[in-house]
Amino acid sequence: MNAAKFRHVFTSVPGLAQAFLDLCLEEVTKEGYQGSSLKPISWKRVRDTLNDKFNLNLEQKAFKNRWDAQKKKYVAWRNCVDKSGGEYDNNVWCFVLVCASERVLSIMNDLLNDHMFATHAITAAGSVALGSALTHPLDTLKTLVQVGAVPNKKLDATKLLDRVRSLSGNSGLYSGFMLSTFGRISGVGARFGIFELLTAFYKDGREDNYVYVSEALLAGIAAGALEGFVSTPFELLKLRAQVTSASSPSASASFRNKCTSPVTAKLLHGYSANKMALDNTVGLLSSLPTKHPNMVGSLKEYPWMMTGSGKPPSVHEVKRTADIISLEGWRTLWRGLRSGVVRDSVFGGMFFSSWQFLHIAMLEWKAAGMDPPPRSVEEIGMLSPWAASVAAGVSGSVAAAASHCFDTAKSRSQCIVLPKYVSMERRLLKWKQPGYWVERVSGIHPKDRNILFRGIGLRMARSGLASFAIVGSYYMAVGHLM
Repeated sequence: MNAAKFRHVFTSVPGLAQAFLDLCLEEVTKEGYQGSSLKPISWKRVRDTLNDKFNLNLEQKAFKNRWDAQKKKYVAWRNCVDKSGGEYDNNVWCFVLVCASERVLSIMNDLLNDHMFATHAITAAGSVALGSALTHPLDTLKTLVQVGAVPNKKLDATKLLDRVRSLSGNSGLYSGFMLSTFGRISGVGARFGIFELLTAFYKDGREDNYVYVSEALLAGIAAGALEGFVSTPFELLKLRAQVTSASSPSASASFRNKCTSPVTAKLLHGYSANKMALDNTVGLLSSLPTKHPNMVGSLKEYPWMMTGSGKPPSVHEVKRTADIISLEGWRTLWRGLRSGVVRDSVFGGMFFSSWQFLHIAMLEWKAAGMDPPPRSVEEIGMLSPWAASVAAGVSGSVAAAASHCFDTAKSRSQCIVLPKYVSMERRLLKWKQPGYWVERVSGIHPKDRNILFRGIGLRMARSGLASFAIVGSYYMAVGHLM
């Protein structure tokens, strides 16, 4: 049978098209898929069964062409359904539109009632928690190296490890672990969620689920920006807990614990009373012609008047959320937001683009040994969980190296205690951050130029191991549960 004839054989032979569909469904149930098509043994049975039943002499290629044609029709029908927001009505031969709000409610109800969605969400959260647990000690050492760095001296990670163990024990390496885990779950969830939404828009209308490296780069940048905003408060609290694990108790903390006076109770967190400073202030104000009848009592209502030089407390003394809000204000929870957004945007773009590049390279390597050669990406099939995990680990390390300078800038900015009244003075005086415009936009302080890459090895190891653990455990758990 020549090509011109077998093009219409499925429409000219009664019952052949339906029998082909039924037989394909039976083979899928029995043998499963190979990529986006049937397995070779299934194609052989389909060909022999239909040729014998309808007295035909068609090659396997004819049935494969029919499969591809049906697939294209289904893709076109699915796109029409998605864009119209409704369903196809056989009575009127058209798509029925639905209200956008009704469609959103329907989708949300389906997600809430879909056990598969809940399984994927719980599995993803567990994978992120596992990755955070494995790599949190590395993150603690990385943070201490960054915040304690000086231009002319490098900190030894081994000495920092001994210091943490001597002051806080082995548990000190996991200081801020719960905060880090919650922040990672929300941040990584936002990163992958936005990436999947944007890539779904890119893939809309394509026959196969293929994303270009440039598209993955742009989607990763947008996803990283949201991740930076979501995870910044958790990272600030985590960083101060980590710094506390390597800090010895101060004398001022012991003094405050012994004080029971209501006057000292009004002091800003991290400050101790200085009677000499108060006496000097009273002496200066006493020379004014118009004096307050109870000047000393009034000055005690303003705690910072009793603290002397106004030197802010150490960062390990202001680690609780209540202390941070009381001394520094609500806005402090998002300190370092600019450097964090730039860091996570660079990280997200480099991570997803390099991961997509390695994914494509592995698929091409896998397709090189297939016979017959696949005609689409879906025919190649999925990579093994091990291959996907290795690609994610390498991508995580590359992305960490590319974004490390912004991570150092964020860590050092969050390690500074800046009282509310100092921030108010800066706003009133229209204080401008020093440095070039690139540094001002990305939140880098000029004094940190020579130490921006301190701890890069620890961060690369931490990001690579975490990405490997998250992707590997997720694929293994989903494969076991599904």
